[in-house]
Amino acid sequence: MNAHVEQLEFQAEARQLLDLMVHSIYSNKDSFLRELISNASDALDKLRIEAFQNKDLDVDTSDLHIEIELDEDARTLTVRDNGIGMTRDEVVGLIGTLAKSGTAELRQQLREAKNAAASQELIGQFGIGFYSTFMAADKVELLTRKAGESEATRWESSGEGTYTIESIDDAPQGTAVTLHLKPEDAEDDLHDYSSESKIKNLVKKYSDFIAWPIRMDIERRTPPTEEDGEDVVTTETETLNSMKALWAKPKDEVSDEEYKEFYKHVAHAWDDPLEVIPMKAEGTFEYQALLFIPTHAPVDLFNRDTNGIQLYVKRVFIMGDCDQLMPEYLRFIKGVVDAQDMSLNVSREILQQDRQVKAIRRRLTKKVLSTIKDLQSARPEDYRTFWTQFGRVLKEGLLSDFDNQDTLLRISSFASTHSEEEPTTLAEYVERMKDGQTQIYYATGETRQQLLKSPHLEAFKAKGYEVLLLTDPVDEVWVGTITEFDGKPLQSVARGEVDLDSGEDTNTAEREEQEKDFADLLTWLQQTLADHVMEVRLSTRLTESPACLITDTFGITPALARIYQASGQEIPAGKRILELNPNHSLVTGLREAVKDRSDDHSLIETAELLYGTALLAEGGMPEDPAKFAALLADRLTRTV
Repeated sequence: MNAHVEQLEFQAEARQLLDLMVHSIYSNKDSFLRELISNASDALDKLRIEAFQNKDLDVDTSDLHIEIELDEDARTLTVRDNGIGMTRDEVVGLIGTLAKSGTAELRQQLREAKNAAASQELIGQFGIGFYSTFMAADKVELLTRKAGESEATRWESSGEGTYTIESIDDAPQGTAVTLHLKPEDAEDDLHDYSSESKIKNLVKKYSDFIAWPIRMDIERRTPPTEEDGEDVVTTETETLNSMKALWAKPKDEVSDEEYKEFYKHVAHAWDDPLEVIPMKAEGTFEYQALLFIPTHAPVDLFNRDTNGIQLYVKRVFIMGDCDQLMPEYLRFIKGVVDAQDMSLNVSREILQQDRQVKAIRRRLTKKVLSTIKDLQSARPEDYRTFWTQFGRVLKEGLLSDFDNQDTLLRISSFASTHSEEEPTTLAEYVERMKDGQTQIYYATGETRQQLLKSPHLEAFKAKGYEVLLLTDPVDEVWVGTITEFDGKPLQSVARGEVDLDSGEDTNTAEREEQEKDFADLLTWLQQTLADHVMEVRLSTRLTESPACLITDTFGITPALARIYQASGQEIPAGKRILELNPNHSLVTGLREAVKDRSDDHSLIETAELLYGTALLAEGGMPEDPAKFAALLADRLTRTV
């Protein structure tokens, strides 16, 4: 070999890495094209900056672009750019060696990457994209000339541990990478990368928003005009990418129609977005984002594994459904996040990446929540649409996002007894509170209709107290973790003691007298129903029904117990409190009957029927429905 041609060995660590990649560490072979285009785009960016900074650099920057050339017969694929290019030393430094520390750790992670998603992620994050070419090629050639230099460099390797490098005199500015493709192998997920349609699809998927045009010569066949004539073959140069990265443009430069079309593209949606949220962050973590609040909820809204955020790094697609950038309760948000730098080259940078992701996630979350708050105040109709579609999911954040808990409470709406049609916010509820009212009252259940008929609400309705009607399963959980709003405690109408007459001194003496009158009945019922209830007491919340069941202040409601059981956690609800209406004829009649004939067995049946009807009134079910039905049938028979 002459002085200009050398055969060199890959550095030991690089050779081991190359061997791992060639031998199917990665199941997704498509990534190589993304990496080559990304490298080409970086080279064009660098040339533009260099030409701007160095006025003595004699280069033409009028038509910076990327070319893809296919040769089906020779089975080659070439990715070419007219960017900054490389010198011979840069080629050896960047390709012949892996010029990063932490390669051993990288190889360990590569070995441990068991699935396609993890493998694909590693390719992009560790900056080893060039090596990925050997997944699809038996031999790789690189021809490059540095901008402003006369000498070019040719590099060639078959990935067997050695490479040749040669200095040549004549080559265009920029870099061309030619892959001599392996045969198609469907079993190994090795596609036909000499196929026009395949390359078009890959560019559309991974590189559609690259700022530079990606061009490819496309053959067009036109049927002959004469009967015996041959097809007319013409070649047209087609730009494969849209280059429309709308998130990089100021909002006033983008039309509503462009936003709508982009939303439909990234969200695979048919409707128009309810709101567009553009973002741009500069400083320590630079990124741009374009987010959308949909108008309609998708069918898989309650599938917690779905996420609508696509991650790009410098306009290069990295992954779809990036759940790390948006909390689970905002999984309905669609859009794109484009970070300027999110590399994971060495171990210490993984923590940096983690810090970046958390910072971006925090800012995106606050921006989305503030946008919903603006909808609530400025566009109530749109807010109502939003809440109808996504309110149930948003309330999940009350359980998980403690940093934004107050904001979530303020932008949430709830049905209440104040209006049949219009929901209310907690702030509006507080404004309407009666004089002397210190608590926000709420009821949980399956439906509004069921709650309105519940005996727990009787006194509240009679005295004009507004009650929130919470009917979503998540409501049963979050009310157990959030105790107040604006200094006003949240109080369940079916939990603990509720005294709506606390401000009326005249009622104290009345209640004390009632307690004495019913003391024997309360004791007898406590003994008779000991298997079912923990306490029997007189009620201040009943006006029409004879009895109701109350959960202790710190107890678990039956509905919450059912939620836990549905998730595989066997948590018993425990015994509850039976409250009696001292003004109901059934209760007063039972008091007299117990006083006169406490040993009458039929009174025990009456007590069980009283307990069962209390269960039914709140939508529950007796522990032994058959026994309850038999008792009821027997009692009805006696009255006929």
